[in-house]
Amino acid sequence: MKPSELRTILHGGERIVLGTCVVSPSTKWPGLIAGSGLDFVFIDTEHIALNRETVSWMCRTYTSMGLPPLVRIPTQDPDDATVALDDGAAGVIIPYVEQPEVVRSMVGASKLRPLKGERARKALEGEDLEPELQTYVENHNASHILLTNIESVPAMENLDEILAVKGLDCVLIGPHDLSTSLGVPEQYDHPKFLEACAFILGKARAAGIGAGIHHWLPPQKQMQFVEMGANLLIHKADAIFLSEGLQNEVSQLRDLLGQESHSAQTGNVTI
Repeated sequence: MKPSELRTILHGGERIVLGTCVVSPSTKWPGLIAGSGLDFVFIDTEHIALNRETVSWMCRTYTSMGLPPLVRIPTQDPDDATVALDDGAAGVIIPYVEQPEVVRSMVGASKLRPLKGERARKALEGEDLEPELQTYVENHNASHILLTNIESVPAMENLDEILAVKGLDCVLIGPHDLSTSLGVPEQYDHPKFLEACAFILGKARAAGIGAGIHHWLPPQKQMQFVEMGANLLIHKADAIFLSEGLQNEVSQLRDLLGQESHSAQTGNVTI
């Protein structure tokens, strides 16, 4: 899939696109993931320790395999967005957005490049560009995808204004942060959490914006979000698949060997 195709699908909603979070920068990974039937990959530089050169290699490799990389940047700094795009990201995910002004600044970084400084600021304020420059900017940024995390009560309160920002392509629910903001941390079956998800996803689709969520629930549970309107699902992460598969089969081996099963304490997934 090409980035421009993914962007079109997000706004259209006729198809559900599937991705996973890629934590490992192993050179073996792209070939394995490319054969899994996914539509895109999610690379998280907010919570995962990945340097710029590594992220660039990952982005360009996955792009060459038809898997557009969506990169969550570590901060709300527009410079982080331009860095990610320069390094090969197909799309940028802004973390923990609560105000529409943050999205507007990111539109400048992702949809008006290579405009900078005063010229970019005036364009964001509505000043018309020369026809030739307007065409150039549109063509230059045609495939860039802009997503924003919606993961707090204040973000929900400002959702209409956030969705109204021209240039935004998709909202993405962060379940851990959202449940925490709602006062029901990690209670993903709690009515407050599910009602919030339905509110966010429904609002986004009604506005013609892509609606997504990154969750690690079983596939059957993920379908509830599709019924709420989600058309982008980020399912688990490579680290989760490895952990679950390894724990399961090591446990089976110990049972067959007559040994007591045991495992080290691990933290909960919060990415």
